[in-house]
Amino acid sequence: MKLVFLGPPGAGKGTQAERICKRFGTVHISTGDMLRHEMEMQTPLGKIAAELINDGHLVPDEVVFRMVCERIEKAEHGFLLDGFPRTLSQAHMLATVTDIDFAVNIDVPKDRLINRIVRRRSCPECETVYDLGELPNGEFCKKCGRKLVIRKDDTPETAQERFRVYAERTMPIIRYYEAEGKLLNINGDCSKDDVEKQILAGFGEDMV
Repeated sequence: MKLVFLGPPGAGKGTQAERICKRFGTVHISTGDMLRHEMEMQTPLGKIAAELINDGHLVPDEVVFRMVCERIEKAEHGFLLDGFPRTLSQAHMLATVTDIDFAVNIDVPKDRLINRIVRRRSCPECETVYDLGELPNGEFCKKCGRKLVIRKDDTPETAQERFRVYAERTMPIIRYYEAEGKLLNINGDCSKDDVEKQILAGFGEDMV
C-alpha cells in the first residue's frame, strides 16, 4: 500500500502513521524525522533546515524530494509518507515517480491543535512524542527512559506561523488529491482508536 498522510501540525499524523505501518508492514517515511536527524548531525543541510524550521518556514522542495525518492526506492512492501508532499509542487513531483492509493487528511480544529502542540513532549533518543496528560511524572520517555524535551518548533509562536504556512501552501494539496479521487477526509478530533478505525474503514474491505 502506498499512502500519503495530510493534516496540519499536531493533527496526529505521526501516531496514526505508526499504527497503520505496523498493521500493514509498510515503511514509514517521515520527512520531519529525516530532517531532525540531519539537524542533530549538524550537516550542511541540517543547519539550513534548522534555521528555516525554527522560523516556521519550509525546506526547499528539491532537497526534501531527493531524500524521499531515496527512501521510496528501498520500500519493497509499500510506504506511508508523513510530512510529504507539503506543497502542490511536491505533489506534482511525487506523481512523476509513483502512484499512491490514498491521501489521508486528518482534520482537527485549529484551537485544539494549538493546545496539542504546546502540550507535546518529545524523546531525544527514540523520538516518541507524548502529551503531558499521558505522563504521570511528566519527565521521562516510557520506552527508553530518556528525559523528555520540548522541540523548538512546539512553541505557540512557531505553531501560529506553521499554521499560516500550512494554509497557504499545503491546503491546495487536499483539493488536488480530492480531484484525483484519492482523498480520505478523517475527523481527527476524537480518540486515537477512533481515528484509526475511520482510516481503516476508508481503505475498504479489499484493502484491509
